[in-house]
Amino acid sequence: MTVVGPFGLSVRDQALEADVQAGMTAVEEGLLEATKSEVPFITEAAQHLVRAGGKRFRPLLVMLAAQFGDPYAPGVVPSAVVVELTHLATLYHDDVMDDAAVRRGVSSANTRWGNSVAVLTGDFLFARASHILADLGPEAVRVQAEAFERLVTGQILETAGPQDGRDPVDHYLDVLGGKTGSLVAVSCRFGAMMSGADDTVVDVLTQYGERLGVAFQLADDVLDIASDSHESGKTPGTDLREGIPTLPVLRLRERAARLGLAEDIALCELLDSDLSDNARHAEALRLLRAHPALEQARRDTVRYAQEARSALAPLPECESKTALVELCDAVVHRAG
Repeated sequence: MTVVGPFGLSVRDQALEADVQAGMTAVEEGLLEATKSEVPFITEAAQHLVRAGGKRFRPLLVMLAAQFGDPYAPGVVPSAVVVELTHLATLYHDDVMDDAAVRRGVSSANTRWGNSVAVLTGDFLFARASHILADLGPEAVRVQAEAFERLVTGQILETAGPQDGRDPVDHYLDVLGGKTGSLVAVSCRFGAMMSGADDTVVDVLTQYGERLGVAFQLADDVLDIASDSHESGKTPGTDLREGIPTLPVLRLRERAARLGLAEDIALCELLDSDLSDNARHAEALRLLRAHPALEQARRDTVRYAQEARSALAPLPECESKTALVELCDAVVHRAG
């Protein structure tokens, strides 16, 4: 049993382990190559988050999905580089929108160089991803374009908030399907597609990725409240401070509206106050960590992870399928 990838995923088959490790090494090399520029400053900024590390969750999914076809097919590694570059680009932009100070345990690009450089660096990464995509064929370009449209739509919907009469939790889960589920789904889709897997397998893995992506983000929501910066790689309560309504907060507000308990209402009022004040922010984190809403968010995470696991049922039993199932368990474990 060897540990590879994010969350300490265990791979029990030596051949699969060798394939995954070789693929992930090639992806790292591809990321560094794709973020080089003739302008040294651009290289420094573009490689800032690459060199900071990260889980490489999406490339790992590409490698595992490719096992259902030819994992050595020439498009597999480049497609994994594309999804990770796209993900990294969104992180540069997200940190500007959230005014985040820390990302992956290092100063965020916007903190180090300012918002303009961070936004433009994200754009640079999108451009490099598109350049690689052009060599993967028109179908790959179409798939990525559709996912990117969903990703941006999810971000816009999050910013705009739910329409009158729309359940905020349902709205939020739709947002996550776009913001996170779409790119995780494409990771699985690219791996299967580039390896030449059957269309049925491609569809199954795409559905799995969509659900796993939402579970992954819900686990992040829980971590934003429950973890310290050492565990999550960013400042705890970043979303809370910025007033971004993650699932634990939405579950709190839902409970406050339904039960009308004084302590729930008081906590909602605290969350609506100025959380740039460190004392208020710390108190809000303390109260949310002990609140039933956090446990409800954990249960929601488990539900989506179980749906991802169920989606894999049509696939033949093999080591790669076992690893994909274990990723569902790892996401749940991550949420506590």
